[in-house]
Amino acid sequence: MVNFELQPNLIQCFQSLDPHDITKMLTLLLQQKIEPGKTLLFLDEIQDCPNAIQSLRYFKEKMPALHVISAGSLLEFILNDASFRMPVGRVQSIYLKPLSFKEYLSATGFADLRKFLEEVTLQTAIEEPIHRQLLKLVREFMVLGGMPEVLQEYITSKSLNQCRIIQSSLLNTFRNDFGKYATRINHKYLQRIFEKVPSLVATHFKYAKVDSDMRSRDLKAALEMLRFAGLVSPIYATAGTGIPLLSLMNEKKFKLIFLDVGLVLCANKLDSEILFQEDVLLVNRGAIAEQFVGQELLVYSPYFEDTSLYFWHREKPASTAEVDYLTTVGTKIVPIEVKAGDTGQLKSLKIFMNEQNSNLGVRISQAPFCLKDKILSLPIYMVGEMSRLIKQYYSEQPTTLHE
Repeated sequence: MVNFELQPNLIQCFQSLDPHDITKMLTLLLQQKIEPGKTLLFLDEIQDCPNAIQSLRYFKEKMPALHVISAGSLLEFILNDASFRMPVGRVQSIYLKPLSFKEYLSATGFADLRKFLEEVTLQTAIEEPIHRQLLKLVREFMVLGGMPEVLQEYITSKSLNQCRIIQSSLLNTFRNDFGKYATRINHKYLQRIFEKVPSLVATHFKYAKVDSDMRSRDLKAALEMLRFAGLVSPIYATAGTGIPLLSLMNEKKFKLIFLDVGLVLCANKLDSEILFQEDVLLVNRGAIAEQFVGQELLVYSPYFEDTSLYFWHREKPASTAEVDYLTTVGTKIVPIEVKAGDTGQLKSLKIFMNEQNSNLGVRISQAPFCLKDKILSLPIYMVGEMSRLIKQYYSEQPTTLHE
């Protein structure tokens, strides 16, 4: 194993990109044989050695029998640097997200509940005891989030305090890593954005809200780097009058969600015990619920695509309206309204549906699963089934559902 952070002297081994030269030097310095077909060469903290990233292409071409794995943090900071030469044709981007709620169910011994959700149809009745159990579990997931180390600790110890310690450590690790990239972007802007976003989740983003004394231009560059790194995800305003939604978006009007809902709660220093007792969905006027829904939408998007999120906002005198998310299922644009409580008006959702002649709108809340007046009410634990159920709706055009 090579760790470029702990063994910076090994960086020199990659001055040549030829894998035969590299393995020869590593063998001498590590005093370990590196044999194709037998050895697994693990390159950790590879962001500290850009040449090692470039060498991966040549390991593939000249030494294909040698198994090589690399890992690192904030790799996008290196890959998007103007001076870095990408090994064209040999790099595939795969977007890894936190664990989903359904994965959480499987990991914590509730695989049967996951299977049940995946088999729900528009005609299925979800009994009250099952509904309540799933609401309890989704609230639990929001407190913990989807970071694997945190969930592993909870599965092992059931200690919320230990989970919070790990969450704090993850946040601090990201902050500390920013300092390594000060030559590319002043890390104080990265840190400031990173620290402020959890408290600004699901609100209209203004650079002045981050720090009124910092220049918007510098904050914008830092925000873009955090987006590249996957630590924040923008939700862009779009007119929503046609597909793709990208073609009608306003990139100057956006909201943000953070990497992980559990990290949001930790960064905002909300007490875990209280969150289990109170309704976590109502925290920050429903912003936590919007964070969770946006995070789930990203998790269930194709792993090979850099997926964007969208919302709809109309600014008219005495008639402002906003829909939390817009998504596309096939050729259909579907508006999604997130309601933290059991009840709530759907004025904006209905305005959008009337203006765009939509045949279906989605309300995500704690209310029971039902379909009525072209509104599909999904309990918040069913975000992962939304696309499938919308497809069923448009294929069958059902007129009744258990209420």
